[in-house]
Amino acid sequence: MTSRVFGLLPSGEAVQAHTLSNEAGASAEVLSYGGILRSLRMPDGAGRVADVVLGLGTLEGYLAGHPYMGAIVGRIAGRVSGGRLLVGGRVVSLDCNDGSNHLHGGRRGFDKRLWTATPVPGKAGASSVRLSYVSPDGEEGYPGNVEVSVTYTLTAENALVFETEARSDRATPLSLTHHSYFNLEGEGTGPVLGHEVQILAGEYVPADSALTLQDRRERVSGRSADFNRPRPLRDAIPGLPLAHGDLYLLRAQDAPQPKGPLLAARVVEPRTGRILEVSTDEPCLQFYSGVGLDGSLVGKSGRPYGRHAGLCLECQGYPNAASVSGFGDIMVSPERPLRRCTVYAFSTVSPARRSR
Repeated sequence: MTSRVFGLLPSGEAVQAHTLSNEAGASAEVLSYGGILRSLRMPDGAGRVADVVLGLGTLEGYLAGHPYMGAIVGRIAGRVSGGRLLVGGRVVSLDCNDGSNHLHGGRRGFDKRLWTATPVPGKAGASSVRLSYVSPDGEEGYPGNVEVSVTYTLTAENALVFETEARSDRATPLSLTHHSYFNLEGEGTGPVLGHEVQILAGEYVPADSALTLQDRRERVSGRSADFNRPRPLRDAIPGLPLAHGDLYLLRAQDAPQPKGPLLAARVVEPRTGRILEVSTDEPCLQFYSGVGLDGSLVGKSGRPYGRHAGLCLECQGYPNAASVSGFGDIMVSPERPLRRCTVYAFSTVSPARRSR
């Protein structure tokens, strides 16, 4: 792992950029601010290496505001309906920073915090960095002091592993995710509408026009948002709610916690031959098409990110699980620490003949 100063916060604290690399030519750059994965360089089917995640060129760009690009999201990823949690029989009210909902941990969630980075000894050609943060009782309205660590690992086989651990001094809800926008053709190359997407889920949770979750399970079969068979994103966009994407349920109701990550999604980019397989032990996957990108953000390559410039595969717990039953458990307590793992594994096939 190599490190450099990426910039200074208004407080004067330095933000570090840590680069993980392997002998295959792949690399990942992680910032201590927000735990942001700023760059992820992977080879294509012809051996050419390109950056496959969206990101910004400067720290000032991130501080000015961005849509959680590459960040660690928490304490709760996703939308908590009405900003209301039920913890120990008591209603906890969180700030509603997305209309009537609490989104991605609040106005200053984990994506806007400075984490402490520590290199981790690599195993079998892997390179790792561990990020740590202590979230105090009452931060963004959440109860309890929580010690969080997130480890990014780049393996010799071109997989990026995202592992989370957390401990608390009292019962509190916690559900983290990684929020990269992927473009397997290369960031800044345009929309990802030709990406072929597969999501291995039999159920989803419907949402209303404000993207408020309706806390009920419905089958994906027969819906235009059914990705159990691979589909080009352009074919699915017209049927997605608000062209945004759904929250998919990866396990049956009351299914036990798996002993390791299970395959949840697969994305193929035919022009380059890049394949991304996402495996996780989380119960949910929020798919986001990048519809909210509007060209106002200029990426690290100097090109603006327009609509659908990247897609997100956010593996997480169910945001309202503290208040409703039947969607798993996101509670952490002194007796029950959190340990979760999501793997973004890259491989290639021979690229399709380009038509342009």
